[in-house]
Amino acid sequence: MKQKTTLKQLSKELNVSVSTVSKALNNSSEISAKTIKRVKELAELYGYKPNPVAVSLKRNKTFTIGILIPDILNHFFAKVLHGIEQEASQKGYKIITCLTNESLDKEKEYLEMLEYNKVDGVIAALSQETQMKQDFKHFKNLENPLVLFDRVSDEIECHKVLVDDHKAAEGVFEYLKNQNRKNIAVVSTIPHLSVSVARLQGIMKSATQSSTSIKTLMVNEAKDAESKINDFFKNESFDALIGLDETAASIAINTAKHNNINIPKDLAIVGFTDGLLAKNAYPKMSVVSQHAIELGGNTVKILLESIEDKSLKPKRFIQPTTLIKRGSSE
Repeated sequence: MKQKTTLKQLSKELNVSVSTVSKALNNSSEISAKTIKRVKELAELYGYKPNPVAVSLKRNKTFTIGILIPDILNHFFAKVLHGIEQEASQKGYKIITCLTNESLDKEKEYLEMLEYNKVDGVIAALSQETQMKQDFKHFKNLENPLVLFDRVSDEIECHKVLVDDHKAAEGVFEYLKNQNRKNIAVVSTIPHLSVSVARLQGIMKSATQSSTSIKTLMVNEAKDAESKINDFFKNESFDALIGLDETAASIAINTAKHNNINIPKDLAIVGFTDGLLAKNAYPKMSVVSQHAIELGGNTVKILLESIEDKSLKPKRFIQPTTLIKRGSSE
């Protein structure tokens, strides 16, 4: 195995002090441009790489960020992660990604591991089990800077990046009402999550100021979604349907087609999240896009601000949404 080149070896070769080599590699204003050039050229020739542990100790940073993702198969979270990695990389940070698979215990274990590895901060979306059990102690006890996104809780005092699901849902309701839809169904396969609750509240608030009829179906178990939605179609009558999540809207489109319902003439369908299910549906699904990649980038920007300034008071950043109108409602 090739022996690693050290600062001492570089300094001996260049006939300068170790301190001069170190300062030159860090572009210190104390060192001339000519010397910096000489040092960097030799360092590159010898393949010198600074010891990350030594750098971390010197700067009191590891330049790593811990990420807790509930479900990597969820297209929204995959795109958020892409945005996080992109922004973190541009700022010189590496990420450690942990998949909690909607488990409270895994969330606790990973958070402990990230603290042990001395990450500079944590970005997380709460797991389903965490929100169902309302157990947030592990986040409240976290000493690292924390940014929660999408699935958040007011019980955790930290920075938050989220979309205004309440307002976005109001917009979907108004859009369908303006199409003269009189009976709107609202379906969710994630009713216990904060995003679903906020979306439902937005719809119900708008409905109280209208004569439009609202029927709801909240499916608590994902495995029951298809059968429950199919029964809902058989037993209820409606001319529009809002899926509070991409899965609910996708199943609704398939169920409508199976029952020979004309979309969008007899039934308009709108979902949330512009993922693969929405884009591959036929007709293509109208959705509320949360701009996930941009959202991921914003979580990193806010986290790095709080890493640099620990006294920064917790703030909420609201990510704008866009209603994308496609064949399922137009």
